Amino acid sequence: MSHLSKKPAVLLLADGTSFQGFAIGAPGTTTGEICFNTGMTGYQEVFTDPSYAGQILIATNTHIGNYGAADSDEESADVQIAGLVVREYADSYSRHLADSSLQEYLERKNLTGLEGVDTRALVRHIRTKGAMNAIISSEELDLDKLSQRLAKVPSMGGLELASRVSTKEPYDIVAHPQNHKVAVLDYGTKRNILRNFTQRGISVRVFPAKTTFSDLMDYKPDGIFLSNGPGDPSAMPYAVDQAKQAQATGLPVFGICLGHQILALANGIPTYKMHNGHRGINHPVKNLITGKSEITSQNHGFGVSPEAIEANLDVVEVTHRNLNDDTIEGLRVKGKPVFSVQYHPEASPGPHDSNYLFDQFAELLETKVLPA
Repeated sequence: MSHLSKKPAVLLLADGTSFQGFAIGAPGTTTGEICFNTGMTGYQEVFTDPSYAGQILIATNTHIGNYGAADSDEESADVQIAGLVVREYADSYSRHLADSSLQEYLERKNLTGLEGVDTRALVRHIRTKGAMNAIISSEELDLDKLSQRLAKVPSMGGLELASRVSTKEPYDIVAHPQNHKVAVLDYGTKRNILRNFTQRGISVRVFPAKTTFSDLMDYKPDGIFLSNGPGDPSAMPYAVDQAKQAQATGLPVFGICLGHQILALANGIPTYKMHNGHRGINHPVKNLITGKSEITSQNHGFGVSPEAIEANLDVVEVTHRNLNDDTIEGLRVKGKPVFSVQYHPEASPGPHDSNYLFDQFAELLETKVLPA
C-alpha cells in the first residue's frame, strides 16, 4: 500500500513540536508519555509488555512489521502500549510462523499509530527535551484542538498503573515436576518470566497487585516474586508495604524492574523519574559480584537513587551497575535472601547472559542463603 492511499495522521508533543505522517493500525486518537525503544527485533513482545502501559512508543529500527505478528510472541493478553510511531511500516511480511500482518494485528487490538515520521529527528528531540506527553490522531489534525486535549493528560510521574494491568483474579501455573511454589505479585508481569519459573520446577500462583499479604501467604509459598510493571513506584504504597512484609517472612524474595524499585523503596531508598529511561535490548550491565558483563533488555522510566544507595550501604549492597551511565541495576538486602535487578533477564537479548538470575532464585528456594 502506498503512502498516497493512506490516511494522514499527526503526532503532537507537549512542548508544541509536531510531526506529520500516515495512519497505521486502527484509526483514532490516543495519548500517553512518549518514549523510544532501540531494539531491532521483538516488536510484538514490546507492544504486549505491560510495563509499557500508558506510553506512546517510538520504534527506532527503520522497518517495523516485516516479520508479521504471531500469537506466540505475546507477553500478555493484549497490546499494552498507548500508541506507536514508526518510520517505515511493512504491510507485507515473510515469516511462515506469523498468524497475520502487523497491520491486521493492530487493527484487531485497536491500537492507533502513525508511520512516515523521521524517527531519528524525533528521538534526538526527546533525548534533549526529555520524556513528555504526546498525542496521535488520524481523525483530528487541528493542532490547537489536539493541544487542548493533550493538556488534560496526567503526567507519568505520580501515576499508579500497576493495578490497571494486573490480573483481576489469582491463577496458577503448575510445574511438572514441582520442586517449589512461588507467590507472584503481578504488577504487570510478562509471560516469559512465569515460563522461566516453571521451566525450573517452580509452580506459581499469580496474585492481583493489591492482594492482602495474608491472602498471599495462605498459598504457603516457598518464595515471593515482585514483578515488573508500569507507572511510578512511589505511587504504590501498597506494594512497598507488601515488599516490607515479604522481607520480614525470611522467605526468598526476587524482584525485576518495577519490583526492583519497590524493593528499594521498602528499604528506605527513594526512586526518581529518569530523563528518558532505558528501553532496548543492548544495554551493558556489569555484575559487581562476578566481574562479568551482561547484554540486557531494559524497559524503565524510573530508577533507584544512586545517592540514597550510598547512604544505605549498611542495609543493601549494589550488585549490578549500568556500564553506560552507572545507574543502579541490581541490589541485594544484607543478611536476607532478598535480591532484585532493574533489567529483564527473561528477555534473553544476550541471549542467555542473565538466565543465571532465575537459577540463583531457584537455588535460593533450596538454601535460603544468597551466594557470597
